Amino acid sequence: MGDIYILMLVALTILAIIDLVVGVSNDAVNFLNSAIGSKAVNVKTILIIASIGVALGAITSSGMMEVARKGIFNPSQFYFNEIMFIFMAVMITDILLLDVFNSLGMPTSTTVSIVFELLGAAVAMALIKISNNGEDLSEVGKYINSATALLIISGILLSVFIAFTVGAIVQFLSRLLYSFQFDKKRSYVNAIFGGFAITAITYFIFVKGMKGTPFYDDVKHLVEGRTLEIILYGFVFWTILSQLLIMLFKVNILKFIVIIGTFSLAMAFAGNDLVNFIGVPIAALNSWQEWSSQDPANFLAANEFSMGILAKKVPSNPWLLLIAGGIMVVTLWFSKKAKTVIETGINLSRQGEGHEKFQPNAVSRTVVRGAILFSKGLGKVIPPKTLQWVDSKFQKPVIELPKDKSYELPAFDMVRASVNLFVAGILISIGTSLKLPLSTTYVTFMVAMGTSLADRAWGRESAVYRVAGVFNVIGGWFLTALSAFMVAAIFLYIIYLGEIVSVAVLLIVVLFLLGRSSVRHTKRAKEKKEKRYMERAELITINEVVNESSDHISEVVKRVNKLYTNVVIDLSSHDLNKLSKTEKHVRKLNKEVNELREEVFYFIKSLDDTSVKASRFYILILGYLQDITQSIEYISTTSYKHVNNNHKQLKPSSIEDLTAINSKLKVLFNKIELDFTEKDFDDLSNIIDAKQEIFDYVSESIDKQIARIRTEESSPKNSSLYFGILLETKDLISALMSLLQLFHDFHIQEKAAK
Repeated sequence: MGDIYILMLVALTILAIIDLVVGVSNDAVNFLNSAIGSKAVNVKTILIIASIGVALGAITSSGMMEVARKGIFNPSQFYFNEIMFIFMAVMITDILLLDVFNSLGMPTSTTVSIVFELLGAAVAMALIKISNNGEDLSEVGKYINSATALLIISGILLSVFIAFTVGAIVQFLSRLLYSFQFDKKRSYVNAIFGGFAITAITYFIFVKGMKGTPFYDDVKHLVEGRTLEIILYGFVFWTILSQLLIMLFKVNILKFIVIIGTFSLAMAFAGNDLVNFIGVPIAALNSWQEWSSQDPANFLAANEFSMGILAKKVPSNPWLLLIAGGIMVVTLWFSKKAKTVIETGINLSRQGEGHEKFQPNAVSRTVVRGAILFSKGLGKVIPPKTLQWVDSKFQKPVIELPKDKSYELPAFDMVRASVNLFVAGILISIGTSLKLPLSTTYVTFMVAMGTSLADRAWGRESAVYRVAGVFNVIGGWFLTALSAFMVAAIFLYIIYLGEIVSVAVLLIVVLFLLGRSSVRHTKRAKEKKEKRYMERAELITINEVVNESSDHISEVVKRVNKLYTNVVIDLSSHDLNKLSKTEKHVRKLNKEVNELREEVFYFIKSLDDTSVKASRFYILILGYLQDITQSIEYISTTSYKHVNNNHKQLKPSSIEDLTAINSKLKVLFNKIELDFTEKDFDDLSNIIDAKQEIFDYVSESIDKQIARIRTEESSPKNSSLYFGILLETKDLISALMSLLQLFHDFHIQEKAAK
């Protein structure tokens, strides 16, 4: 029977390694966002600094391991086999949950997931024991460490509010101090700011963060009872050092703070989050060691051996911590997913305007309206001179860059990056020292959002989108908690019923789902690499507009050609699954064209002063492209709804007409795609002349359907679908020909000018 638990330990070890890799891939952005967003140093330097912080944080994280052993449940109330069932359910759930949320692109927190998984599995096991023992449901309290569990949960939720508020306050004060003119401040102001920031970081990271570690006893007599003294001396030391660095070596103290802050936050991340990945497997190892080391003469079976030993403090193996830290560092360097995850945080906190990732909703609109009313009310209370002085501190300087270099601007300046880092580092370190598994994701994200709000990065043009993004992210967190609790409870019950057989089946399911997810991710990455997306480059002259517009038209025509063909084929076979996939591709194309139209403002600003003609030309092109994509969207959507509603299949004669139209359109589309890819516009007049032939054929098909209604067609839904497709096809062709006429006229004018 002991071999079963050894196999469980092996499985838990493998799951812990997978958890480390997946977790770091997602959580690395928590301490990389500020340094990357501000472009304080190059990415390679950032990764080196973060790697050192992660390695040291892993070594000092042993104090947090108590949470997995006794933070959520009372181990003395469970037997060894029950504890192993709980730990197994937790780790299987954690892997699947992270994989599912990552596949959906939803942000999640490893801390919240592990806490609620432990709670869900422990509650399920407690209910099973209560049922078997004939106890009352009120007895569940003796199995669950409700006081500590509530403290942990409230700490996690409270951290959201505290992080946002503290981040906003500190950023507001920092901006009043610096405005956006850091270089014009006197050196002693920079030195004092550096002294404050670095003192806060070093105290909470190196002093508070060491509590609960094996090294704390060696410095305990130097630290305890001397908090104010240490902070005061530290502030004086770091202020003087900052002044010397500024005067003698011309060091940008904000850049120095970003470097130190990245290191400290990486260290805090490893110290706080390592328990999420290896705390449960280490607790399982401790449990097995205690059970297997019994006196053979009085050996108790797994279902009789109480695990009260877990309530005692058990020292962690430093070698295991080092190995875990090594895996985290390697993942940090080689993870391909981290780059894409960074975009969400930077997008929501960037200083400038641009394309917004999230769409507004009723909640975000209400919040923004409330904030506007509050701001107006505040303006009536605060003296006008004070408001003017505050506003002057938030006036951003105009930075002149070449048109092709504007993308190199950082998302925000180093003042905000510094505040993001040292405030988040302080809050996470306080949570770690109090043995509370605060979510680094929650804290760093909400600090960044608080500083963005205080820094007026959320203007009237972007606030409703940014607030919606914040609520979407927070909604994902609550979904994580609920899913973790429910799934862990279900898996615990399954493992309880089938024991090792259930564990084996669940592990096979885990491996299958992870393998499928990996294959899909690789496939998506390959498709993304091969696919050309509709994005606006930096444009200056009319010729550049023509060149890029040609690429856009070629891409749209190519995709519309394929999508129209797919609709006709899938409609003829009545294939709902394929029509659904086609509809998704159509919506994606329509979204890309709409995004181009939404960026017309930035396009016009990027042109030179004499390019009014280019602006008008580009706007007309986007209008025609939108008409084309809306037509193919209507054709795809109505076809999908028709099949999805289980209506009758189109008559063979109708399918034949659509197939013939598709064949004619294929020839037309292929010719247009070729001409615009090669930017050869000499033959556009011949293509335009061919328009009438296709129009006549579509009109003839409409007449045929009218005749069929009088004789053989008995389905009004079929007629409605068929007429809709034909009429939208005519609209699609009309928009396309208008687009070609625009290019043809421009080409003739250019040739005449030469």
